Amino acid sequence: MRIWSIHPKYLDTKGLVALWRETLLARKVLNGKTKGYTNHPQLERFKHTNNPLKYIDKYLEFVFDEANKRGYHFDETKFIPRDEHLTLTVNKEQMQYELKHLLVKLNFREPKLYKQVSLVKQPAPHPLFKVIDGQIENWEVVKSI
Repeated sequence: MRIWSIHPKYLDTKGLVALWRETLLARKVLNGKTKGYTNHPQLERFKHTNNPLKYIDKYLEFVFDEANKRGYHFDETKFIPRDEHLTLTVNKEQMQYELKHLLVKLNFREPKLYKQVSLVKQPAPHPLFKVIDGQIENWEVVKSI
């Protein structure tokens, strides 16, 4: 499961669809609707909020918006749109790690998109996140890239 901190605009089609499905799974976990993945590290930042479902729904809303921009038809009934402005923080080095992680995937799957994204020095965050100074997040399972 990968719930990206970087903006979904950088993802290829396969990545965006996977993000949608994995975040819907995360929503089920946070809602107590499944027994698997309950201790998955990617969920930590949502679990530490006052209302994890509200935050995961807001996250999904932005993924849904990106899908719409691309002409995809994701099911809007899978989450509850939130009118309020919600933010979480993400560390700057986490963003860099995720960018490198994504570039490995794009180099294999989408070389043309890889060339475009490889020019990005400071990736934009997913709209739910505000970038702050800091190292790779404690919840990240770091793999050598």
